[in-house]
Amino acid sequence: MTTSQESTVASTNTALQVVFLFGVLVMFFTSLELMGDSFKLMGSGLAESLLRMTSNPFVGLFIGILATSLVQSSSTTTTLTVSLVAAGGLDIAGAIPIIMGANIGTSVTNTIVSLGSVTRKEEFRRAMAGATVHDFFNFLAVATLFPLELIFKFVSTPAAYLTDSLATVGGTQLLSPVKEITEPIATFVIQMAGENGVIVLIVGLALLFLSLRFLVTLLKGLVLGRSEQFLHKYIFGQPAVSLLFGVALTFLVQSSSITTSLTVPLVGAGILTVSQIYPFVLGANVGTTMTAIVAALVLASAGEPGSAEALRGVAAVKVALAHLFFNLYGIALFLPIRRLRQIPIRLAERLGDLAVKNRVYALGYLATVFFAIPLITIVGTRNLEFTYDPPKPDRLEQGPALDPDASSEPTSRRLPSVTGDGSAAPVSLAEALDTRKD
Repeated sequence: MTTSQESTVASTNTALQVVFLFGVLVMFFTSLELMGDSFKLMGSGLAESLLRMTSNPFVGLFIGILATSLVQSSSTTTTLTVSLVAAGGLDIAGAIPIIMGANIGTSVTNTIVSLGSVTRKEEFRRAMAGATVHDFFNFLAVATLFPLELIFKFVSTPAAYLTDSLATVGGTQLLSPVKEITEPIATFVIQMAGENGVIVLIVGLALLFLSLRFLVTLLKGLVLGRSEQFLHKYIFGQPAVSLLFGVALTFLVQSSSITTSLTVPLVGAGILTVSQIYPFVLGANVGTTMTAIVAALVLASAGEPGSAEALRGVAAVKVALAHLFFNLYGIALFLPIRRLRQIPIRLAERLGDLAVKNRVYALGYLATVFFAIPLITIVGTRNLEFTYDPPKPDRLEQGPALDPDASSEPTSRRLPSVTGDGSAAPVSLAEALDTRKD
């Protein structure tokens, strides 16, 4: 075989690998969509009900963790939260702790994805560390910023100031290109499963494990060599570039669960390290706030200026911006300073070592952190009295008092919900707008 023939064969093989990779990625993203939909089917509005239960900031924080762990999407939880605020079903003091908890809950998907490597020791150790570095950053950010917010209004104060500048900007429709591809497939699977949440969950997990087996192999074949050098040098080589790439990619697909989960097999395959993906997942945290911000801006532009509906929209903008400031503060604390940056990385690597020694640690971590602790804390602190009154934008202080029951239209009709018929809470702006028109 001549050199030109060998080159042609190599090019053909690469093209086939790329096509196959695209198909496997569609399978992977569809599995994430199905797992989220399965909990919505089984929960039948549980996430929305949880969000309404905020009796104090501590309950709100852990409701945010639990609700997001159930739907596996912080974009869903935060968009639903700002929509509840805009509809008068939730106030600012109840919403801000929820969005902080959503940051933790969204990383449950990464951990589930890492379990796809559980039968391969070294790959699982790396994948578990790569999955949970996102968790540990969020734990540390909440542990630091939540008390500062309760005492000094550290997050809500700048959000209130910025809200007055942005609430009249309005927004434009966003569509998630990934969701446009995976949602019809997921809908078909749900219909074939008779809208049975358990069956949908089993199909989602099966697709997840199958896609991960192929994904790791394909990524190794395609990335090792020039592509690997490109990743190391241009995308993950510089923390600032990696951070911005995480922001941009997550804004495009409107899901931090998708973008951060995609790094897990890359780390598991040994292509990237935990330290390299760390700035990327922090950027993903910022990118996922954009969906709720733009949705809130649209909600704020509804109604006549100065009306109760418009003012509730302003409150929604404030909550969405508080989410943004929370993540920016977290990045400022745990990225530039080397000693602080190493804390979540080392904790994640240590958990990866423990998970390899005994797989029960991984399952125990998943069940305890994302479900057991939030449930116990919600039950244990629901009667706790705690005064938390974050500052409001000037327009809310000057406008009429917002009564959640003031609207003559039933709240349930105006709220985007997580329903039992398989329809998801709005995770794209187009869905949010459709819901507002109902």
